Amino acid sequence: MTPFVAEIIGTGAMILLGGGVVANVVLKGTKGNNSGWIVITTAWAFAVFVGVTIAGPYSGAHLNCAVTLANLVLSKIELYTALEYMAGQFIGAITGAFLVWLIYKDHFDQTEDAGAKQAVFCTAPAIRNLPINLVSEVVGTFVLIFTILHFKDASLPDASPIGLGSIGAIPVTFLVWAIGLSLGGTTGYAINPARDLGPRIVHALLPIKNKASFNASYAWVPVAGPLLGATLAAVLYLVIY
Repeated sequence: MTPFVAEIIGTGAMILLGGGVVANVVLKGTKGNNSGWIVITTAWAFAVFVGVTIAGPYSGAHLNCAVTLANLVLSKIELYTALEYMAGQFIGAITGAFLVWLIYKDHFDQTEDAGAKQAVFCTAPAIRNLPINLVSEVVGTFVLIFTILHFKDASLPDASPIGLGSIGAIPVTFLVWAIGLSLGGTTGYAINPARDLGPRIVHALLPIKNKASFNASYAWVPVAGPLLGATLAAVLYLVIY
């Protein structure tokens, strides 16, 4: 599998499961309706685990434009590779979001709340205050990236690396879970431009009855915030090390 394809499939799987749990919680008539924020944050964390497990051996499982940007700032990848990864992430996010809509179409049709239907695809602030909303996304992404940069591979006493396979995805799972539980209450913690903008575009294009607007006045926040947070995390890492 090429890294480009890995980013498509890994990101698609992540959005399918992450968006799927939101649909199960917020849409009318589902078996998981109103099961709550804890369920959403937990399932999103394990959605990341699935995506990382799939894409990890082939692309390093960025699955996130912020992760790719941080690697570019740290000169770990070339610009062309970064753009290729980001394109794969957007394609995967769009595909995953479409599949969520297809699976839950009957429940979308029965749900009157336009905001709930849009929440399946993208984030929105609990209290609209764009400067603070931006800070929330910057800080959440900074924590994500700066922590990931400190992950170390297991090794033997002689420094020989130990291949952990899918177990190596567990730390980022708990990291995303912690960010969601602690910092996600303000904006829904997009912390990933592709995760928010790709599905937001899908929501705008799909024939969903009584749907919310694209909300362009806010849509830039979950794009700019993660990119800025990733840049700050990478720069601080360079300054320290």
